[in-house]
Amino acid sequence: MLRPAVASTASGIQSSAMQEVAYLFERFPSFGQTFSYREVAELERQGTKVHVFSIRRPVDEPPQEWDKQIVGRVHYLPEEKVLVPEVDRILRSKAVSDATRAAVEKWGRQSDFLRLYQAIYVGTRLKEESLRNVHAHFAGMAARTAWWIREFFGIAYSFTAHANDIFAPRDFVVSLAKLVENAPAVVTVSDFAVRLLQERFPQSAAKLHRVYNGVDLSRFSPSDFAGSPPAIVSIGRLIEKKGFGDLISACAHLRSRGCAFTCSIIGEGPLEESLRARIAAEALEKSVELTGPQTQEEIAARLAHATIFALPCTRGADGGMDNLPTVIMEAMAAGLPVISTPLAGIPEMVEPGVNGELVPERDPAALSAAIERFISDPRHARVFGNRGREIAREKFSIETSARQLLRLFENLQGAAI
Repeated sequence: MLRPAVASTASGIQSSAMQEVAYLFERFPSFGQTFSYREVAELERQGTKVHVFSIRRPVDEPPQEWDKQIVGRVHYLPEEKVLVPEVDRILRSKAVSDATRAAVEKWGRQSDFLRLYQAIYVGTRLKEESLRNVHAHFAGMAARTAWWIREFFGIAYSFTAHANDIFAPRDFVVSLAKLVENAPAVVTVSDFAVRLLQERFPQSAAKLHRVYNGVDLSRFSPSDFAGSPPAIVSIGRLIEKKGFGDLISACAHLRSRGCAFTCSIIGEGPLEESLRARIAAEALEKSVELTGPQTQEEIAARLAHATIFALPCTRGADGGMDNLPTVIMEAMAAGLPVISTPLAGIPEMVEPGVNGELVPERDPAALSAAIERFISDPRHARVFGNRGREIAREKFSIETSARQLLRLFENLQGAAI
């Protein structure tokens, strides 16, 4: 994961130079996981060379202002029809052990077999680069691949767990329990999630670390609160756990009380048509819009003229929920008061009576009342927003998060497995 590169000095003595880190993602870069891109970009800014492997290529995503040098160096794994014969060739070589060949043969084509092939493909390249650890994001496809890299090549792995990957994990042979047990370190993005994992895996409590997703404050200008009428903004994938249906119902309550406002919901997802139907059923077409996905620059511009950020997160039927929604940090960085619900790590961001309000989940009436309080008192909204920006700087800067990760990686260098 972390390797100190070596450079020769004029005297011929070797000295430590640029640090090097290996990352494995399911998909990179991705509009829905901008926190991962920011992490890589900040590690590079702090002088670390990041070797990025991505199992899949992003497709059908809105254009973003990604750094071309970072994206241009991503090593995308080939698709199955190319990957399998390539790995079969490696299996016939001396690059892997007899035990690895036997494991692949025994596994055959049962569920998740591509993780074994992807592990061999990535693992051989990590060995060639003398990289002794790899870090994955999410306790999912990338982490399971990293688990097999450990099995086949003795290369240690760590991973960052986020939300549904730990709140509602899917059933795989390489389970969440196995991922946690065999990693020398596990990162997650909230104190809430650390406590949950410590309770679930007490024997691994000492290896669990909280590192917040970081936000780049320089990309966000404080809101001018110039929206007229007041502008409510919400951002996220159009899925149940974001609570957008409740936000639309809250807007209907606001209109019934004669409040002037606009509400923009930024994102895309499977609930788009049902949300549009709900907006139409409430006759809110002139007040509430689904904008579709937008670039980070467009989002920052939208926040810079907003009045309130609202994200009424809920628990899904499967127990899944948001953990630490990065969009809330971004709204705080833009100096907006935030209204959300007290789920998972959200109270670590939103402090009621300080920088926003927390209302019960699935309670549109309480949500609309909180929104109305900020709409009716712009000075109140600005004070809360200013404090939110201070909290974002104190707790959620990407510079701090990246430094914490680098210290962790340094401690894991050459970790025994």
